Amino acid sequence: MAWQTGGRGRGEPPPVEGVIWQKLREWGQSLRRWGLGKSIGIGIGIVAVIWLLSGIYVVNPGEVAVVRQFGKEVAQVGPGLNYHIPGPIQSKSSVNMERIRRAEIGYRTVKVLRGPTKHEPRLVEALMLTGDENIADIQVLVQYRVKDASEFLFKVKDPEQALRAATEVALRGVIGSTTIDDAMTVGRPRVEAETRDFLQRLLDNYQSGLQVVEVKLQVVDAPDAVKDAFHEVVRALEDRDRLMREAEGYAADLVPKSRGNAEMEIKAAEAYKEARVRQAQGDAAKFLEVLEEYQKAKDVTRERLYLEAIERILAETEIFIIDPQSAGGNLLPLLPLKEMMELEKPERTLDKYRDDGKLFRR
Repeated sequence: MAWQTGGRGRGEPPPVEGVIWQKLREWGQSLRRWGLGKSIGIGIGIVAVIWLLSGIYVVNPGEVAVVRQFGKEVAQVGPGLNYHIPGPIQSKSSVNMERIRRAEIGYRTVKVLRGPTKHEPRLVEALMLTGDENIADIQVLVQYRVKDASEFLFKVKDPEQALRAATEVALRGVIGSTTIDDAMTVGRPRVEAETRDFLQRLLDNYQSGLQVVEVKLQVVDAPDAVKDAFHEVVRALEDRDRLMREAEGYAADLVPKSRGNAEMEIKAAEAYKEARVRQAQGDAAKFLEVLEEYQKAKDVTRERLYLEAIERILAETEIFIIDPQSAGGNLLPLLPLKEMMELEKPERTLDKYRDDGKLFRR
């Protein structure tokens, strides 16, 4: 198209309004050549094709798309390329079913620019009354995921806010039947498990379509005013448990040894008893045999017993045999000088006394 320069410099473009009007005149001439009805049909066809193509959509991995027709659910489709009749007839809503979501009760995580994240407490949610009528500051993290896309989208207006409220109800119910010492120490796993079960029952009753994956107690502590005293109690309980375990270990080591020693003493006493009984029975039997022989021959038996006794006595006695004839009648009495010297050694007494720091013997 040549520029119309009337009244303007050579090569200067016309104003924008002139160009637009010229284009409109050209389109009008084309419509007159094709006919009005044909032109409208072509336009409607192009719009229809674009409208139909708008129903193509892709569902990402781990997601489920819920298709509605005039607001009523008609299908759920999985990952991949799918199609639905474009709106306003049909519409779709996608929900990620595999993503683990999280809810913070009693605190909020705040991201700080150029620094680590911070936890800001929410005392309205965190302060709870325990079973022993103490106030506890409790912060909990709930991890959950969507298990039913239809219930998640249509049954509850705000499922995540409903989960926060249900978590507070469940946690307060469990803490209300637990002492603060138990919740701070050995009772934490039980509190987490009971809260998770209670919370899941509430969410199922609400038909929220959510499944609780884990409930984790982040902080279980006393208020700041009495925090130090409660920490002393916790340390004392830990020391008690440690001493009890040490005592149990000592008992487990000592008791078997004592039982073994007692069993050994019993066995030794039984063996001594058996030996003494058998020895007594043997002596009695021997005496009865001697008595029987004595009754048969009293003189012979008496002489034999006498000889046996003399033999036992003289076996340990030193005997000197002297021939009186060889001594020529001048026999002096035998004096056992060696034995007498050993028996009649004078005893020296030791008197101790100090004189100028010296020790004297007398």
